[in-house]
Amino acid sequence: MRKPQVVIVGRPNVGKSSLVNRLAGKRIAVVEEHRGVTRDRKEVEIDWRGLTFDVVDTGGWLEAGDSLEQKVSEQADAALKSADLVLLVVDVATGMVDEDTHAARWALKSGRPIMLIANKVDDEAREYQAWEFLQLGAGDPVMISALHGRGAGDLLDAIVDKLQNVAPAEDNLDEDDDGALRVAIVGRPNVGKSTLFNQLIGEERSVVHDMPGTTRDAIDTVVQTDQGLIRFIDTAGLRRRAKTEVGLETFSALRSLDALDRADIAVLVIDSTIGATGQDQRLAERISAAGCPALIVLNKWELVDTEMRDRTLGGVAEKLAFLGDAPVMKTTALSGKGVHKILPALSIAAADYTKRVPTGALNRAIRDLQMRQPAPTGKIRYAVQGATEPPTFTLFVSGRLPSTYMRYVERFLRERFELGSVPIRVRVREQ
Repeated sequence: MRKPQVVIVGRPNVGKSSLVNRLAGKRIAVVEEHRGVTRDRKEVEIDWRGLTFDVVDTGGWLEAGDSLEQKVSEQADAALKSADLVLLVVDVATGMVDEDTHAARWALKSGRPIMLIANKVDDEAREYQAWEFLQLGAGDPVMISALHGRGAGDLLDAIVDKLQNVAPAEDNLDEDDDGALRVAIVGRPNVGKSTLFNQLIGEERSVVHDMPGTTRDAIDTVVQTDQGLIRFIDTAGLRRRAKTEVGLETFSALRSLDALDRADIAVLVIDSTIGATGQDQRLAERISAAGCPALIVLNKWELVDTEMRDRTLGGVAEKLAFLGDAPVMKTTALSGKGVHKILPALSIAAADYTKRVPTGALNRAIRDLQMRQPAPTGKIRYAVQGATEPPTFTLFVSGRLPSTYMRYVERFLRERFELGSVPIRVRVREQ
């Protein structure tokens, strides 16, 4: 049985994301005093009084403007379709404006149960201002201050009371327990990550627009594929530190780094028309430090002149050499060309990432590699695989092995056990 869905809507800058953070008890949604900061749907699991439900943060209702604002409103429309309860948030500090009326009409039109949330009621002196919003026709206001926490517990109680007729899910698995392969899609801003993300999941879940920095939060989507359950994490693009604005861009960058830390595999998206840049190199270094395998996706490949393609591939090989033999996929995400090759490549990388080599087979390989090329100093007595994700081997040696010989051992083990492009770790313990 599915968990109840509580969808938060309202005009921009009334405190919807602050409310999500307050209900969740931690900073999850990006919060800043700018219009339209939240652009994608983001789900947060809440447990209160024994009931588990999802709170869905949206970009809310935006008056028809440019194509981006239209897409944001479409995202909110999609969220309303699955809502069991809608929280219509208004701002008592600003008072009622025409956009509140339009947002209320839009929410009421959905036919979903609605609670009117009067935000920024920081003290009793502001409570009387909340009653102005009765004319929206969304019922009596529930008064809270999302920033200071005033009334948050009462709001959670009211939400649970409203949802009592919705049966809770039988199994509530968090992202670390559902068995899904975690795939982070990362790259510089405006290289086509969200377009690729939408092609992979088969649904326009992230807002796609030709404006750098459109995706502000990491958005998780679990998809059942022929290769099994996959959790795609679409992230905000990473900028150079000097060009990362204090506040909004900083939190977006941190969210991207967090996505890498909890990913099993990273998909690094590069704009083929520009080629691998210093920013791509630094991001690849971060992927390498996270210890997860990587796929390199050269997006917009069809836009690269034929005579420039070898140079582009050469630049990728040179600047991202420390990612080893990471597969390089050539795609055009906008049309979907080449995207179908990514899922099988992810499956192969996942299998290699979790591969365990039997101790007997490992030590036979160690014997063979030393017979083929003995170490100039020292000797490997035996080896064990101590861990997977990534495959980690410990060598018990007498003497000291030079770094060149260690690279030979790593290469031999990778080839012998068909570990593909996944990172492997070889550690040494002297006896």
